[in-house]
Amino acid sequence: MIRAIKGTKDILPADIPRWRYLEETVRRIFENFNYKEIRTPVFEETALFARSIGEETDIVSKEMYTFTDKGGTSITLKPEMTAGVVRAFIEHSLGAQQPLSKLYYISPMFRQERPQAGRLRQFHQFGAEALGSTSPLLDAEMIQMAYEVLSSLGLKDLSVKINSLGVPADRENYKKILREFLSDKKDMLSEDSRKRFDKNILRIFDSKVESDQELIKGAPLLIDYISEESKNDFEIVKEYLSKLSIPFELDPKLVRGLDYYTKTTFEIISGKVGAQSALLGGGRYDLLVEQLGGKPTPGVGFAAGMERILLACQNENSFTVDEPSIDIYIVRIDKELDLVVSEIASKLRKENIATDYDYLQRSVKAQMREANKMNAKFTLFVGGDEFKEGMINLKNMKTGEQQSISVENLTETIQSIIKN
Repeated sequence: MIRAIKGTKDILPADIPRWRYLEETVRRIFENFNYKEIRTPVFEETALFARSIGEETDIVSKEMYTFTDKGGTSITLKPEMTAGVVRAFIEHSLGAQQPLSKLYYISPMFRQERPQAGRLRQFHQFGAEALGSTSPLLDAEMIQMAYEVLSSLGLKDLSVKINSLGVPADRENYKKILREFLSDKKDMLSEDSRKRFDKNILRIFDSKVESDQELIKGAPLLIDYISEESKNDFEIVKEYLSKLSIPFELDPKLVRGLDYYTKTTFEIISGKVGAQSALLGGGRYDLLVEQLGGKPTPGVGFAAGMERILLACQNENSFTVDEPSIDIYIVRIDKELDLVVSEIASKLRKENIATDYDYLQRSVKAQMREANKMNAKFTLFVGGDEFKEGMINLKNMKTGEQQSISVENLTETIQSIIKN
């Protein structure tokens, strides 16, 4: 028996209503903020991610699904979406079409990580990117949108963490200070953190190794070394979030280890999904467009893990969805009426009335069981003496009420009944 590949998961029909509810919530809220959907290819040239994320990161060095196609090009299944959105922004000159591009996406991603609760090798994210403005109000808007999506799903056990990374010059100065602080502790760091010490020292703050966290407890904090401009922008973000009554806390150890990140960074965490508690994260990246070959263009965005969010919703029982149902289930009383039933179903479907019927030659009793199983709103009984007289019986499955309908006016009558 061939099974799904480790780290992937089938989303079965019973799960789809919850996914659709999440997707509809995302689209409704993003579009209320005037964000437009963008869809990029599921794979890109590997160089795009190496240049944007960085070759020294775990994502690029350990986790990407990369292969060489028949033309000899190195291709990677996308591990994240920001790079692809920025590539499309540059390639299609979106910045020339309007000064501010507000984009959102819902898409599968791929990383060869160790599977665990809320983390798969094919996973799904939604997110938003705004390209063209340095306004800190846009940073706050991103946090507001993200928080509004999660709140609209009924999640309550949420923690919003924010920090400022300053500008690149602030960070370079801070890296020297941090290296000095950790220089006599380097040998005690984990193997991954020792590598990060030389290549990307800020990533040490992301370490999940307890001994690493102990060693950096008293480390100087980046927030204390940022420029006045960065401090002023950060104050505006905090002031705006306070006015919106969005609860947040300053987390000075919340960093993004990629060089293109600047100023605001944020995460929203849930206490209901175990070790992988971050539901989403993002921040400002004013250098990325230029780094990928475009004109200098400021940007800010975030990405959210859909599996983790649905897991948090399930653990909090934060929302319920209606059971799947159909409008009409046709019960065939006489076996010789198969073609008649098929014709009626076809007419109803053309009028956007969700309809199904029995294909297995089952008894009337078994067909009624199937109607109940499908949560049909009405059943339509075709056959018997009534049908010979040009009439069909329609039963309301909720109230039990029945009425006879003329075959001649069937679709119009059913349409008016369903609408009411």
